[in-house]
Amino acid sequence: MKIDIFNHFFPARFYEKVMEVAPEHKDLGKRVRNIPCLVDLDVRFKIMDEFGAYCQLLSLPGPPTEVFAGPDVSPELARIGNDGLAELVAKYPDRFPGFIASLPMNNPEAAIAEMHRAINDLGANAVQVYSNAAGMPLDGDEFEPIFESMATYDRPILIHPIRGSNHPDYLNEDYSQYEIWWTLGWPYETSAAMARLVFSGIFDRYPDLKIITHHMGGLVPYLEGRVGPGWDQLGKRTSDRDYSGVLKSLKKRPLDYFKMFYGDTALFGAASATRCGLDFFGVDHALFASDSPFDPEMGSMYIRETIKIIEELDITPEERDQIFRGNAKKMFKL
Repeated sequence: MKIDIFNHFFPARFYEKVMEVAPEHKDLGKRVRNIPCLVDLDVRFKIMDEFGAYCQLLSLPGPPTEVFAGPDVSPELARIGNDGLAELVAKYPDRFPGFIASLPMNNPEAAIAEMHRAINDLGANAVQVYSNAAGMPLDGDEFEPIFESMATYDRPILIHPIRGSNHPDYLNEDYSQYEIWWTLGWPYETSAAMARLVFSGIFDRYPDLKIITHHMGGLVPYLEGRVGPGWDQLGKRTSDRDYSGVLKSLKKRPLDYFKMFYGDTALFGAASATRCGLDFFGVDHALFASDSPFDPEMGSMYIRETIKIIEELDITPEERDQIFRGNAKKMFKL
């Protein structure tokens, strides 16, 4: 069995509500029309059948609810979306053994309430947050109860990157050219969110906290030298701010905290990046994910290529099963 922990689906009522409250997101409608298995279960099941013993943990596609609506409406969107995913899990448990709840992060109080409702009432296996909450960093005090509660629940938080074309590549511009905001910006977003959480001391306060980073930790595995010896010298490159107390306040080296994160294999068919991420996080902290259906074949390519890469890794059969199934079964309590 292969458990794909990161792939996306639009429940019908959720999509309809998004189009009602955010009609300006017309590109979303185009995206759905071009990727049938985002909304059509028959198409999705046909794709899933290509891979034999294979199932999916469902999550809502981006953008997050806080992009679609203000804090007065985003909680309703999150509730509708989570209800829709829970219904699919209840109806097709062999296909979808669990789901990952979304939170309205531009309304922290509602986000906390929805987290508890999704887990306790709907049976959510995890929650998904984005690398920033409507522009706010995840290490803000208003989000601390989410991390504290998820550590208590012993269920993972999944971090998905988010950045738009309105984040320019250069200071004298107001638009990111050539989709640099996505190709290069999203891995940076993931890495920056990880760093803010590390230096906030989140893992010292909640050492059992489990955070899965989409796309194998962004830039962090490749930049291990900077994250390790580089950040061991925190403050030596900064003259206008005093960071001297930060490292002293942490119980470990920064690098040791970064290795406490988990990474998924949704790397769009990049074998070398998969090996790099696995070298960094280790088999115990790696989980199979495809990011289906956002591939050129609209659903099957990323699944197929990611399976092929994992099957060709120079690891034992037991370790391969751990990545495909074992770690997910344990972490998501399947």
